[in-house]
Amino acid sequence: MNAPLHAETLRRPVPAACLDALRARFGDRLSESAAVREHHGRDESPYPAMLPDAVVFAQTTEEVAEVAKLCNEHRVPLIPYGAGSSLEGHILAIQGGISLDLSQMNKVLAVNAEDLTATVQAGVLRKQLNEEIRDTGLFFPIDPGADASLGGMAATRASGTNAVRYGTMRENVMSLTVVTADGRIVRTAGRARKSSAGYDLTRIFVGSEGTLGIITEVTVRLYPQPEAVSAAVCNFPTLDAAVQSVIEIIQMGVPVARVEFMDAASVRSVNLHSKLSLRETPLLVFEFHGSPAGVQEQAETVQAITADHGGMDFEWAERPEDRSRLWTARHNAYFAGLQLRPGCRASTTDVCVPISRLADCVRDTVEELDRASFPYTIVGHVGDGNFHVLMLLDADSAEEWQESEAINHNLVRRAIAADGTCTGEHGVGLHKMQFMAEEHGEDALELMRSLKHAFDPNNILNPGKIVSWQA
Repeated sequence: MNAPLHAETLRRPVPAACLDALRARFGDRLSESAAVREHHGRDESPYPAMLPDAVVFAQTTEEVAEVAKLCNEHRVPLIPYGAGSSLEGHILAIQGGISLDLSQMNKVLAVNAEDLTATVQAGVLRKQLNEEIRDTGLFFPIDPGADASLGGMAATRASGTNAVRYGTMRENVMSLTVVTADGRIVRTAGRARKSSAGYDLTRIFVGSEGTLGIITEVTVRLYPQPEAVSAAVCNFPTLDAAVQSVIEIIQMGVPVARVEFMDAASVRSVNLHSKLSLRETPLLVFEFHGSPAGVQEQAETVQAITADHGGMDFEWAERPEDRSRLWTARHNAYFAGLQLRPGCRASTTDVCVPISRLADCVRDTVEELDRASFPYTIVGHVGDGNFHVLMLLDADSAEEWQESEAINHNLVRRAIAADGTCTGEHGVGLHKMQFMAEEHGEDALELMRSLKHAFDPNNILNPGKIVSWQA
């Protein structure tokens, strides 16, 4: 794959004085080793590695502020790093600089069970948080699949399988502690459920992908663990029948907690990867939360709707171990898909459209993908109109890369024409930058550039992502 934006020609030199100061302050928590830089210069995107000049492992908000001040003084790029699970090149050091690893900032700082909130450092992983609050009877529902860090999830406005009921990070982040480009420490809000006091700084930083500030602490909403949980799988004769079922379920107001779509190729891949025996046709995976009676009522309604659309083999997974195995398989669909073409490199993309336009968008996308020269899979959080395409490419084939990019362009433009978005979940990073003007308009894009300039006048914070702008 070709590196975007001629990355090597954009690299900024890191002055020796900057590295010396960081080395003096952080000792062995500053690394310039090739292995560590390689680890921090690659994510799950199809782009080649773009290595930082050094990696700093921070442990406190104050240390992050010190690094930011130094980098701002020397105009050195600074790229926050969480778990490295991003899909669109978010963490690549396209201009070199310092990768700021926040994984050692991994403390749950406070759990306020009575207020249904928790405050964590940015490096806390979502599974870690749920493990630590298990005994409170509460849980954190945002589940993007990967065991991502809470700081990274806030920075990319993550969502996932539970979003249809519980919302995304946008709805579930109450407050942030953020370090600005010049090293100031800002808390964006308190823990009150609502506020009318000025600009909503929290929402400005949620989804900013490390380009406006570095998130070091996150206060999130928690939810009571449901009294009853049940999951079900239903196969369909066609992809269209499955999607039409979801549209009707949502329009009927059935409060499903999760509804996930997998095409036949994706089902085949998870069968191989996770040793399952699911029927290899398009299918939906549901999960229902609530009281025992409420869960049963939801499930009966869903079963009737799916039957009207040709749904087959409506099977229950009520035991926790069966549900866990099923959802683990769904979450591993990305890595399972790679097995369909050993040695391939995956190019992933996602879009989100209004639920009423979902069937048309998916149908047109499948028709185009069926003509492609490479295999693909489709999965989706279709309850909120979001689906993902995994294109399995020969890593050495420029022709397949160009073909996949043309399909991606058509998919994005199809979604935007349906009043949707170029990305419902992955974020912009590098891969979706070219669509920002088309989706938002030039005036809105210029406003974003102005915001970036105001927050980061020296353009040190994850430069070259979301909007193209030079200091």
